[in-house]
Amino acid sequence: MKAVMLAAGLGSRLERGSEFPPKVLLEFEGKSLLERHVRILKDVGITRLVIGVGYNADMILEEIEHIGASDFVETIMNPDFALGAITTLWTLRDECAVGEPFIMMDGDVLYDRRLMSELVNCPHANALLFDQNIEPGEEPVKICLSGDTIVDFGKQPTNAHERFGEWVGFTKFSAAEGKALVEYVEPYISQGDTGQIYEVAIRDRLVDVEPHAYRICDISGLPWIEIDFQEDVAAATCDVLPKLEALP
Repeated sequence: MKAVMLAAGLGSRLERGSEFPPKVLLEFEGKSLLERHVRILKDVGITRLVIGVGYNADMILEEIEHIGASDFVETIMNPDFALGAITTLWTLRDECAVGEPFIMMDGDVLYDRRLMSELVNCPHANALLFDQNIEPGEEPVKICLSGDTIVDFGKQPTNAHERFGEWVGFTKFSAAEGKALVEYVEPYISQGDTGQIYEVAIRDRLVDVEPHAYRICDISGLPWIEIDFQEDVAAATCDVLPKLEALP
């Protein structure tokens, strides 16, 4: 199984000015997020990582060489990365629709290896990592459930639901659902609606497909954080990093 990663954005909400490294190159205890991804993915049996790059892509290429991962990581350039993350998902469409299962993941997450292990080894062909310990507010992407059926997905869900948790940013897709996802991304691209977060395409598919085609993989209690703001960097360093299993 391979992994497909979105890592093309500017990371503008970190408010670091211009010409800073991409977020996937943020370092914690001297190791970039990218190095951490590579070591964890290899350890859980992923055979290849394909990264959609854009902003300061040369820096990512340099890091791939620096950590000795050139035989494991492939990059695909998204020239339209400034238009929105959904264009990066579109750039990766051939990797999603090639006819094999894969893990799709955001590049700006610091996480324990057990999260990825749980997802890779989940018995369900299509699964979203789910954390029931969710902070209130509009920022988290929410997975909404009625019973054990996913009924909505997004930052501002509208469908009735019984409970919800936070999506970690990692999803396992079967070969068939990878192809289907591309079909749900295409209308946003063809209509020029690239300001949408890419999760809208996943949401469209989730509410269309038959119940239980997608399931949650509950990793509540395991440490992780998505890094969007400076306060996330601080929380990652002080709160999350000390709780992580040692890297493989």
